[in-house]
Amino acid sequence: MSEAQPLFAILLQSAPANVVDALERLVRDAPDRKLSRVNALAFAASEGLDEEQTISAFLHASRLGLFDLSWNVLCPGCGGVLDANTSLKTVQSDEYTCALCAAGYEPTLDEMVEVTFTVNPRIRHIEAHNPHQLPPLEYFRQMYWGSGIELPEENFEAKVDEFVMEALELPPGEKAVISLQLPEAFVIVFEPVTHAAQFLDVKGEPTKERQNLSLVFDRSHRHSETVNLRPGPLRIQVENHAEVRTLPSVCLANDALHELLGRRRPFLTAKRLLSNQTFRDLYHTDTIDVDQRLKITSLTFLFTDLRGSTALYERVGDLAAFDLVRTHFRILHEIVGTEAGAVVKTIGDAVMATFPTPDRAVVAAMRMREAMRELNHERGSEDLLLKIGIHEGPCIAVNLNERQDYFGQTVNIASRVQHLATAREIFATGSVLGDPRASDLLSQRGLTPMSHNVTLRGISDEISIFTIP
Repeated sequence: MSEAQPLFAILLQSAPANVVDALERLVRDAPDRKLSRVNALAFAASEGLDEEQTISAFLHASRLGLFDLSWNVLCPGCGGVLDANTSLKTVQSDEYTCALCAAGYEPTLDEMVEVTFTVNPRIRHIEAHNPHQLPPLEYFRQMYWGSGIELPEENFEAKVDEFVMEALELPPGEKAVISLQLPEAFVIVFEPVTHAAQFLDVKGEPTKERQNLSLVFDRSHRHSETVNLRPGPLRIQVENHAEVRTLPSVCLANDALHELLGRRRPFLTAKRLLSNQTFRDLYHTDTIDVDQRLKITSLTFLFTDLRGSTALYERVGDLAAFDLVRTHFRILHEIVGTEAGAVVKTIGDAVMATFPTPDRAVVAAMRMREAMRELNHERGSEDLLLKIGIHEGPCIAVNLNERQDYFGQTVNIASRVQHLATAREIFATGSVLGDPRASDLLSQRGLTPMSHNVTLRGISDEISIFTIP
């Protein structure tokens, strides 16, 4: 911890003291397993901290070398980590397969890629820095399951014993035999290091004759075909062709297993992090490779523009207009950041921002409009007339012009919706107002959006636009 002290002092310059204190206690006092793949949202909840401030602090701490980021591709079914990456650049855009669920998934940044934080080994060495030396149970807890699985703090081993019949450690190049009595049940032979699974459908008349099964663990064979067996004695010969230790276990697909995997909690998604202002400010273009195309199923876009900015420059002069527009940009940036959003880029006097959910974009839009009213009132003029458009939908995260950007029809529609707005208007599409949190927010404030249908250039069908008063 001696090396960490000056880094925590530096961290105080960019993060609130209570959050820094909590992180310092974590690094100093927590057991090893609490410092492996930390779930930032769960940590904030347990410490009673603000989520956005906690995420920002973890990002600054990672930039200082206190923590290392991991971008983990998750199975949406069982919550297991299918692939762990030190950078989003190595996340594949094609299909990932979960052997345990016998299903393939095309990765999206919404719920299939989590971002976790592990203490840097120079700050504190923990067992997970050598994952292939972890006890088998801790390997499952710290390396296989994603941070969205809420594993029990107490009696974890007893819970696992309710569905694990046999388990062993198999060094590389070694063979072993597992002998057991099969009950009538659906059984899974699962190996978490190579992500291999063999399903056994055990049913029918019990037998006293020994049944045999041979399994080889390597990096390519997944054993996904189901084998039909009868209740009775089974001899499983296992062989490790991987370059590291493997951990085959024989599990019952029973209620205890499903209950353990069904305990879920929120986690920091890649989508949310890409829409975080601190992340964009700290990591700039070091996020997505120029050839990558990563899908997001739902992201909210907010576009703003100043009405009559050309006339403004003519009226007050270039220098005064420049200072005024720069003040407007600073205010919008602050509002976007505090509403869990991020400014993607500015285009002339316009801003393009993203938010993880529609309600945060709607709040930001109303705050922006009010902030411009206050600024105009202070100046005794109506120079800053803001037009705002909001739309939500799927998109692709890309690297364009050395900037992490977004591409797709959702972006085009959001931009064109903003162009329809006149001074001080907030236009939002039906997909935004259809979000329950956004509609509840407006209802609580006594606001009733007015609807009208419009045709947008390049869009064949009419869409519903709502004016937020």
